Amino acid sequence: MAVNGTTDTEQDYRLPCGREIEQVWDRLDAVEAGLGDEHENTCPHCAAARDSLRALRAATEELIDEPEPTPPDLVGRIMSAVRAESRRGRSVELPTDQPGTVDISEQAVAAVVRYAADTVAGVRARRCRVHPVGSDDDGCALVDVELALAIRFGTTVLDDILPVVRERVRAALGARIGLVLVRLDLLIADTYSEEPQE
Repeated sequence: MAVNGTTDTEQDYRLPCGREIEQVWDRLDAVEAGLGDEHENTCPHCAAARDSLRALRAATEELIDEPEPTPPDLVGRIMSAVRAESRRGRSVELPTDQPGTVDISEQAVAAVVRYAADTVAGVRARRCRVHPVGSDDDGCALVDVELALAIRFGTTVLDDILPVVRERVRAALGARIGLVLVRLDLLIADTYSEEPQE
């Protein structure tokens, strides 16, 4: 799926190997079908990006079935969020009953959190930080999340909106990734106006 509507600054995002994140996204299906080139088949940076994008795509496909209408420019906003969290350092280990480990980047977790918040009417997710805080007795990874939001201008009853944001984020992390949300700090950072309907 091609990503349209990006700015020149956004198009400059490259993985440490030199590939752009959009190239990895566009080639995701081909590589999964065994049609990857030598670089795609051996590069650890591209492999990590594909893992994050697969998790993001799966979560997006599940969450898009929510009864709320799909936010405008969904793909562009998701890819902007992926690029915004360009630090590739830390990852969260997911529980598995198989030998070995399964990790997901904090960047992919943050993208799922943002999308879950965006499904709430009158809310747009902004900056997101994910902090692993250990694991519970069942081996599930525990995380704290800091999430900045923009609220539609004119919204006066935040007590009705913020609990829904909390529940959607908690549900998305648990059901889609297998993480347990310990703490969610919400910051109202901005307001926005709806674009006029044509």
